[in-house]
Amino acid sequence: MQGRFKQIFLIFICLFYFNKTLALVEPLPVSAFASLPGVEHVILSPNGESIASIVRSTIVNETVSVLTVLDLKTNQTKSLLHTDNTKFKFDWIRWANNNKILISSDFPDYRDATKSVEKRLLVLNIDTKEVRNVWPKDLISGFEYTPQFQNKIVDMLPDDENHILMELDGIIRNSSKLFKVSLKEVKVRAVQRSKKYVRHWMVDRQKNVRILTQVKDSTYQILHRFNDDQDWNSLWEFEAFSDEGVWPLGFDRDVNILYVQALHNNFNAIFKVDLRDSKLKKELVAHKNGYDLNGSLIYSQKRGRVVGISSNHGQGNTYWDPSFKKLQASINQSMPDTFNILYSVSKDETRYLNLSYSDTHAGTYYFIDRKKGTIKAIARKYPELKPALMAEKKPISYQARDGLTIEGYLTLPVGHKSGQKYPTVVFPHGGPISYDGEGFDYWTQFLANRGYAILQMNFRGSSGYGHDFMKAGLKKWGLAMQDDIEDGTNWLIKKDYSDSGNICILGASYGGYAALMGLVKTPDLYQCAISFAGVMDQDLLIRNNLKYSNNEIIKEQIGSNASDLKARSPLYNVNKITKPVLLIHGDQDRRVQVLHSRNMQDEMENQGKNSTYIELKNGSHYLSINENRLATFEAIEAFLGSHLKPINTQDFE
Repeated sequence: MQGRFKQIFLIFICLFYFNKTLALVEPLPVSAFASLPGVEHVILSPNGESIASIVRSTIVNETVSVLTVLDLKTNQTKSLLHTDNTKFKFDWIRWANNNKILISSDFPDYRDATKSVEKRLLVLNIDTKEVRNVWPKDLISGFEYTPQFQNKIVDMLPDDENHILMELDGIIRNSSKLFKVSLKEVKVRAVQRSKKYVRHWMVDRQKNVRILTQVKDSTYQILHRFNDDQDWNSLWEFEAFSDEGVWPLGFDRDVNILYVQALHNNFNAIFKVDLRDSKLKKELVAHKNGYDLNGSLIYSQKRGRVVGISSNHGQGNTYWDPSFKKLQASINQSMPDTFNILYSVSKDETRYLNLSYSDTHAGTYYFIDRKKGTIKAIARKYPELKPALMAEKKPISYQARDGLTIEGYLTLPVGHKSGQKYPTVVFPHGGPISYDGEGFDYWTQFLANRGYAILQMNFRGSSGYGHDFMKAGLKKWGLAMQDDIEDGTNWLIKKDYSDSGNICILGASYGGYAALMGLVKTPDLYQCAISFAGVMDQDLLIRNNLKYSNNEIIKEQIGSNASDLKARSPLYNVNKITKPVLLIHGDQDRRVQVLHSRNMQDEMENQGKNSTYIELKNGSHYLSINENRLATFEAIEAFLGSHLKPINTQDFE
């Protein structure tokens, strides 16, 4: 392949000229948007006296992620562990007790000659800085199959600060086993023997194993027992993507009351079920009109009761407990212009962490002390991005060609003028069972800062809009899902936000697939396309997934007929592409293998198409290395500047 590893600074020499001619306000540095967050994963210790977080820092001219702990009494910060995000990266962190932190890490590896992401759980002693794997080496080496995901916590055992409950998959093929794991010494004890097809174990508030979730092919079965002496009985059985799905969330203080997620008028809602009731009647607890309510249960640590759910769709938590509802209301009153998420609480429930954000506010972490009645800002996720300089996301909706309502967001540059048409980027999300919400999006803000209008749409198949809406996207890659994106683009033109000859389509992962299919299906609608880590070959995606236990579910989502998959893949439709393409992919991507973009670039070159390919060294699916983020955004900026016409800036003088 020729030209695969071209240098960005040689290809994109127009970069700085483009910034000044297009943007309506003085562009901020690329690094303000493209750098890793200044701080993330901010959590409060059980006693409320320390805050752990992952902080972006520089060590010997290299950007790294550092695990730090702030002592709130002394205001001193300890740096405990760092990574350059190549050999491993932090997945999440959690306090085990007041002097130990659990670290979920992931790293690229191979499994049966197939690229994989491996996950491990580490425990770190704050005082000694000692860090180790929680699993004994001799235990793991004795298994028939090395478990891929060794970070799955079933319960934190809050009354036993030296142990946690964990599950391990793959000890024997398609099985799972439950262990009590010591955090004080390298020691584990089996609690439940291996059971076939188990994906998840669940315990009640007295730490008795009560619920199993089994998955065989694409069939789910939820099993239950009241005590260890009983056999497992089936509560619910359903197929993947069925409207009969009932998903256990956790037990209340009453060990017979189970909270579940199921459908209410076609939308996900929260129910509770008394397991003593033979009819398993579901009592509605919480729902959202017109949208799904998903998330994890929130417990009061003082009372041991469920008080709410950490809901999604960009609007914070949902509480049904009166005291937590009152606390949330008082925070919202203090900060009315942001979504406010109360998410990390001391054991005595007197100290809290709150994350406040909006479409223009990347996020500020606040420390709340109820005894003192104080709220103090402690960190900002992107300190270089001032809310006053960010662009607002306007909720929009339009009708697809079959009458289905599609919701989304339109972002116009700061200082935009009514009636002005802007060079436009259509930006479909990845997933595709995901969604674009109301919150802050650093990709969108970067493009708006460069003077572009950005359209994001939640096409059919997106999550959050009900079961039927999600299911309407099954096996519709490149078909009705693509039509929704096309219809949104035409809506922009009809509403005079954009000119038909001044639009580019950009996406990552599934969005990258949609970007290239936009050029395949509607070559006159877009002037260019950009794919980051995009799926170029659906058949390859299915074949790469055959070794994994969820392969039948993936087939239900995407399809399995090889000829149909190829007909809907950019790789096999290169002859229809007439506009310039930019492909960017990380060489260590385990979600969508780099072979997708390599093969696409080869075929584009073979057919004499206008295509540029950038391969990111040590790059993952999630742009987890700072330098790769910068390179990606610089490449996108210059490519758009070469293929879209700037607005007439004299109109704004």
